[in-house]
Amino acid sequence: MEQTLTDIRGVMIQVTEGRLLLPNATVAEVITYSEPEPVPGAPDWVMGRIRWRGWRIPMVSFARLAGFSQVEGERGSKVAVLKALSGNPRLPYFCMLTQGFPRLTTVSQAQLLEEAGDIPPGALMRVRLRDDEAVIPDLTDIETRLGDVLAAQAA
Repeated sequence: MEQTLTDIRGVMIQVTEGRLLLPNATVAEVITYSEPEPVPGAPDWVMGRIRWRGWRIPMVSFARLAGFSQVEGERGSKVAVLKALSGNPRLPYFCMLTQGFPRLTTVSQAQLLEEAGDIPPGALMRVRLRDDEAVIPDLTDIETRLGDVLAAQAA
């Protein structure tokens, strides 16, 4: 398949009862799941914090945030560490629980189709890429929500 200048490298990430499409540049690393430290008073989609490269970063369940599933299976799960886009020095990274390893894919404008349907919380849109249905998460919205939760917890 020939790449054009408008093609981007994407990552298809499986979450409980759904699939996410992210730009590859936002994924810092994929690591093995470890039990997060709870964040007192946080909503259930904030699973807690884990230690990663000297940082304590919050872990998000997109499946819970979006209403895909309230039950997360941690067994065999992976964690995608994502680079924060907001520029907040207190939140340079956060991570998301995934089911298995992300899959690299080339995203071209011609192959990416917007799908009809309700847009779940934390998402920008529903899409189809070739035969895969996915949701594009609104990472800025998720970061803002996380910042609010962590600020309330620190107060």
